[in-house]
Amino acid sequence: MPQMIFVNLPVADVAASTAFYTALGFDRDPRFSNEQASAMTWSDTISIMLLGHDYYRTFTTKQIADTHATNAVLLCLSFDDRAGVDRITDAAIAAGGRETRPAQDHGFMYGRAFEDLDGHVFEPMFMDMDAALAAFASAPQAVEA
Repeated sequence: MPQMIFVNLPVADVAASTAFYTALGFDRDPRFSNEQASAMTWSDTISIMLLGHDYYRTFTTKQIADTHATNAVLLCLSFDDRAGVDRITDAAIAAGGRETRPAQDHGFMYGRAFEDLDGHVFEPMFMDMDAALAAFASAPQAVEA
């Protein structure tokens, strides 16, 4: 079995968040979904678990962060081209999300950023790996102390 990651996100409204992520192109896995949680599949190895606050609290004794006010994590999603970055960000905005900063274009890397309905931040990006490695190789190297 391949290594997998399940990103667990507390959400105020499971149904609304499920609709939001569906609009972005995630698939809901009904085998692991109910009124308390939705398992949203990004790829064969990455899923986002949308957990209602009451259910999320059964996994932790810590307070749930207000991610509209405090950032807890930045989730980067990679794409094969710039169009994919624009597609998911535009879909997020159309589904009620918010773009958090202007697009960043570094030549070898292009990215945007958006928040979901609960303020969780996603940063979709495209990177031309050959150009990125060339840029890194030509940059001044850090000197060890």
